Amino acid sequence: MIDFSGIWVPLVTPFRDGAVDLAALRRLVAHLARQGVAGFVACGSTGEAAMLDEAEQDEVLQATLDAAGDRPVLMGLSGVWPAAVAARARRLAQALPVAGFLVSAPPYVRPPQAGLLAHFRQVADATPLPVVAYDVPSRTGVRIAPETLLALAAHPRIRAVKDCSGDEAAATRLLADGRLAWLCGNDDELFTQLARGAAGAITATAHIRTDLFVRLHHLMAAQRLQEARSLWHALLPLAQAAFAEPNPMPVKALLASQGWMSPEVRAPLQPAAPATLERLQAVLARLAQDWPAQAPLAQPTAGTVSPP
Repeated sequence: MIDFSGIWVPLVTPFRDGAVDLAALRRLVAHLARQGVAGFVACGSTGEAAMLDEAEQDEVLQATLDAAGDRPVLMGLSGVWPAAVAARARRLAQALPVAGFLVSAPPYVRPPQAGLLAHFRQVADATPLPVVAYDVPSRTGVRIAPETLLALAAHPRIRAVKDCSGDEAAATRLLADGRLAWLCGNDDELFTQLARGAAGAITATAHIRTDLFVRLHHLMAAQRLQEARSLWHALLPLAQAAFAEPNPMPVKALLASQGWMSPEVRAPLQPAAPATLERLQAVLARLAQDWPAQAPLAQPTAGTVSPP
């Protein structure tokens, strides 16, 4: 079973001239692995998975696995027909060394809670791998109610939840129950969720100054709260700037400015505005002054590809 604690990165999908840039993806994954991240999510919402066909998604997953070293890789799965999502999970689990699946509620159709229960159970029944339930109502149009999550926690393979609901009462209830690993999904709530008892986070902003996000988690785990609080006050403007426009447009723009990839996104997304990039760069410059790169608190495993 996976230890879900730590900082997980929901990877962007680089493009070049309209096609997936697998070389850029491998280079980025290896770089992030060296920063001590806990693991990766391929083909999540940050990865523009809704705009990738199934063959492209398979290529993204394979490239991520190739470069991740010993870091576990979760595959994002989404769909409105549970039988199809379950069949895809079964095929991927048999074909590739994926560590588990991040499964969102069916988008658009807004099923009742009984339908959500059946959906997640059918997917989890189809594979021996752990499943993370993804509660992101701003994208799916439906909440996974706390009662539903508590019922899903009885399934032996539903082991965690990525929470983007912003519901503090629900988080407190699920954390008190303790059966599901709680993963923060709203980047600007990271400190609060870790203080509340979250195991970790799946955070898009951790593409940037990954070392500091990893350090924040380590400081919180060590109960070094004064240091963690000071670091979070420095990181929060970065998290806010990274979501000034729809994710992953700002993050991709900044990564492109650093030479990691092209700034391309797929329609209907659009490249981030110049003002958004300037804001991110200004926040990053202040971070570099106050928090220069430093040795990690725990030694990460070396990657296999050098950064640019």
